[in-house]
This record gives sequence, structure tokens and C-alpha cells, in this order.
Amino acid sequence: MTVRRPDGLTVTRREAIGASAGAVLGVIAPAVRPSGRPAAASSAARLKQSASRWCYRSIALPDLCEAGKAMGLAGIDLLTSDDWPIVRQHGLVCSMGYAARRDDFIPRGFNDPANHDLLVGELERALPLAQQHGVPNLIAMFGNRQGRSDAQATDACVTGLKRIAPSAERYGVTICVELLNSKVDHKDYQGDRTSFGANIIAAVGSPRVKLLYDIYHMQIMEGDVIRTIREHASHIGHFHTGGVPGRHELDDTQELNYRAVARAIADTGFEGYMAHEFVPTREPLRSLKEAVEVCSV
Repeated sequence: MTVRRPDGLTVTRREAIGASAGAVLGVIAPAVRPSGRPAAASSAARLKQSASRWCYRSIALPDLCEAGKAMGLAGIDLLTSDDWPIVRQHGLVCSMGYAARRDDFIPRGFNDPANHDLLVGELERALPLAQQHGVPNLIAMFGNRQGRSDAQATDACVTGLKRIAPSAERYGVTICVELLNSKVDHKDYQGDRTSFGANIIAAVGSPRVKLLYDIYHMQIMEGDVIRTIREHASHIGHFHTGGVPGRHELDDTQELNYRAVARAIADTGFEGYMAHEFVPTREPLRSLKEAVEVCSV
């Protein structure tokens, strides 16, 4: 049995399994100051952190918001518009929103001119709503190759993203185009290298069109994460985390030093969000709290 993200990404139920909300919330009961107010775990951290909703589907969204807020999260990631008001009611933001819910969200991207009317239309409708609900970013995809050369894809992506850039600038919402690996999880995906995506972002030339740099995916494809982040800091608007291999906890079972990666991101002066998008293998909120602490630099 699989669990599906709003953009069509699926993982096995075993990978996504977690304890129920009531049982797990007790794991991360917030510390209480003498004033009686909960203390955020990362109040002095330089990075704003959030958590991807699909990784914690066993927990009701209001409960996830309250637990996340107690551990120092600033937002919840990857939500459709129906959920944007809920996170605001709990004092958080949707750090990355979907303009639409489609099973072909990932393969149907800006690299194909035939998709531009659909994609631009979805984003045009979502941008004013995102502004209204304080959603700083909307996610977009490069799309699957389907035989296209990188040159063809680059031209198409630049053309399509330039169409939506003026509206994104007008509403103050950033379109973040995600980098994914084509080696393990997303066969044939064209935006699978930082240089490919960065060239497109540079050619579009808008402060409201950036890359979503997924650390898990780019570690699989090219490694050299810290140097790449430093080199392309101006092209990146958002980060996703996940342990390699397996997209699980940010602990000693995986190969990246996430504290060093988080420090490198903070040192660039990054002001966006670092969203945790790993699938917990233990108590979900305990794993999330540990990741927040690792990245509180």
C-alpha cells in the first residue's frame, strides 16, 4: 500500500508509518518557562524550518501545527490551498504551497511548451490566494524529458517561467522549481542537476523565480552539496531535507552531515525556509524534533 503526495509522489505505507497523533504528541511536550509559555526549541536558530505535510499524514494537521510550533518550526510545507488557513490559525505559515493537485504534477512540467497554458493558468489563479494567506512560495516542476534535449528544455522552461514571473513579482510570491533525482525516485526527470536548473533561473532573471534545492535528491545525483549551495545561493529559494540513502531521519544512519549543511546555508544569508521532507522510521514527531535540533545552527 502506498501513500501519495498531492503532486503524485508515492512512498510505501511501511515507509510512511507513524504512531497516532495522541500517542506521539506526548513525546515532544514543549518545555514550559516560568511564565507558563512554551519555549521554542530553535528560538535562536538562523534558519526558518518547516515540515512537509505528507510525511506526517497519520497526525491531524492542527496537531502537527501545535507540535511543530512547540519544537520551533515556522511552517508546514507542501499544502494545497484548503489547508493554508489552518496553519495560519495556529500561528504558522504554509512555507511551500501547491497551485493545483494533479497525479501528473511532477512529469508535466515547464520543459514542454504544450504544458505552459495549463501551468501558467494554475499559478495565475493561485498567486493572489497565496498572497492573501501569507504563503511565500508555490512549487513548480521542470518535467520529464520524454526525449527532449537539455537545450530544448531550457528554452521551453525559460519561455514558460518568464510568462508567470511578472505575476509572481506583483503578488510577492516566489515560484520554486524543484530539482529531483532521476537515478532512484523519478526516472526521466529532466531537472536532475543543479547547473541545469540554475542556468534556467539565471536566464529568467526574476527575484520571484528560484530553485527548490532538495538536498536528498541532489546528494544522490551529484553530491558536493555544500560547495554547490554556496555557488548557487542566489538561484535557490527553498530547501528540502532527507537522509541519504532512503530519505529517512537526519541521523547517523545516513551519509550527510546535516548540521554542517545547515550552517553553510545559514552562512549564505539565506532567508527562506528549510523544510524537512524525510519519512520517519521511528516515532514521527521525535524524529522531526531531532532534525530541527540538528539544523538549529
